[in-house]
Amino acid sequence: MVAAAARRAGAPAPLVLVIAGLLFSFVPGVPEFGLNPEFVLYVFLPPLLFSAAWQSSYANMRENAWSIGLLSVGLVLFTTFAVGYAAHLLVPGLPLSAAFVLGAIVAPPDAVAAVSVAQRLGLPRRMVTVLVGESLFNDATALTAFRVAVIAATGAGFTLADGVWRFLFSAVAGTAVGLLLGPPLHWLRTRMNDPLVENGVAVLAPFAAYLIAESVHASGVIAVVVSGIYLGHRFTESAPVTRLIGHSFWKVVVFVLESVVFLLIGLQLPPVVNGLSGHGWPELTWWAAAIFAVTVAARFVWVFPASRLPRLLSRRERAREDVGWRGATVVSWAGMRGVVSLAAAFAIPFEASHAPFPGRDLIIFFTFTTVLGTLLVQGLTFPALIRMLRIGSERERYTDTVAEAGAQHAAAKAALERLEELNTAEELDEAVVQRLRQLAEHRQLRAWERLGGGTGPEGEEVPTATYRRLRREMLAAERRVFVQMRDDRRIDDEVLNRVLHELDLEEVALSRD
Repeated sequence: MVAAAARRAGAPAPLVLVIAGLLFSFVPGVPEFGLNPEFVLYVFLPPLLFSAAWQSSYANMRENAWSIGLLSVGLVLFTTFAVGYAAHLLVPGLPLSAAFVLGAIVAPPDAVAAVSVAQRLGLPRRMVTVLVGESLFNDATALTAFRVAVIAATGAGFTLADGVWRFLFSAVAGTAVGLLLGPPLHWLRTRMNDPLVENGVAVLAPFAAYLIAESVHASGVIAVVVSGIYLGHRFTESAPVTRLIGHSFWKVVVFVLESVVFLLIGLQLPPVVNGLSGHGWPELTWWAAAIFAVTVAARFVWVFPASRLPRLLSRRERAREDVGWRGATVVSWAGMRGVVSLAAAFAIPFEASHAPFPGRDLIIFFTFTTVLGTLLVQGLTFPALIRMLRIGSERERYTDTVAEAGAQHAAAKAALERLEELNTAEELDEAVVQRLRQLAEHRQLRAWERLGGGTGPEGEEVPTATYRRLRREMLAAERRVFVQMRDDRRIDDEVLNRVLHELDLEEVALSRD
């Protein structure tokens, strides 16, 4: 209900859900909803990462590999050290190793909220690609850094060389698992010839990749992302029905999981507050505000010089349009944290060297306040920042429409040529041939008409828009007749479902724009 209201109002659903969870946590009698870290990391994270990777463009991510790598690896490590040292200096008695655990936990942004706003407000595709790519890979860096920091904090014979080795092995082995799993799963899917089974394989793929990688102490996140990018890039080889079912399925799954996740973030306030003791609220508030400020500032400090570095190192980057200070500002402010940070915080062990883990309750509290602060402060002001800086993708949308129109023209020409070949060879019925010609021409004109905003020279309705409007009215009339006949028991529900499915497919095709 909350997500539906937010979507109808045009507000970012993740942020509204967090606020709703916070408010709900104050209602008397509401039980505490403890966040199980393993449940988040093994159940929620794999499908969310896989879906985002599946829908990502391999070509666009490869073109922006420098920027994505600097954010997902360099920025995460920089934030880990910046926040760790700040927390160690601010909080009396918090060891440096435990402070680095906090730094690793709050280092990875969750771009779900930022990307939903960016896409709704029409940010340039390159900027969205960088934010998505960062969110796909930064969890792997942060979780690996978190494990290394926890080992250091527990005093289990840790050295810097061990940390570097663990990090490199986790990344390389995770990539290998993803690459080894992708091709056989694709081979299996393309030979099923059964849309339900093919999509069933895709549903199990992220969990298999994550579990296999984690079982060999590799990065399950990277394994899921790499396999998702591979399968998504080869998704064009699947059957049309498989693609339609898969697209709809993943949209529903992601919507439900993200809604639950952001609601859970808001509901964590009572468990987090109840774990605190021995500190006054004035000093806790000051420490939390300072750590939040360092987390936000670290992103700005890194992003601005890092946005220039690829242009210095790559000739291809210099040939592309510069995002400028406006783009760097938007990317810097898009650092909202999410449920992965909270899950990592709750996964901190209770003991270190047969003694309570130093500052565990404080780390969980600072994680919660940082996650909440970034979601509410940055998330709620993110749309206003984009509008104020006047960053949009109008020219990109126009270029896309021109390219689509050209592609539709070439495709329609090839279709008509093939139709004429078949007509010559088989002497087809002229009425059928004429109808197919009109369908090809209709699709060819649709993209060109969109260049004018879907209207004619004086604002009148263009032919394809008139066709869609009238055809929808006809479909609605047909649908009413079928439903009435079902109600009168002249046809069975099974017959109704079959004919409605055909009408629905046609109406969805009409409503594509």
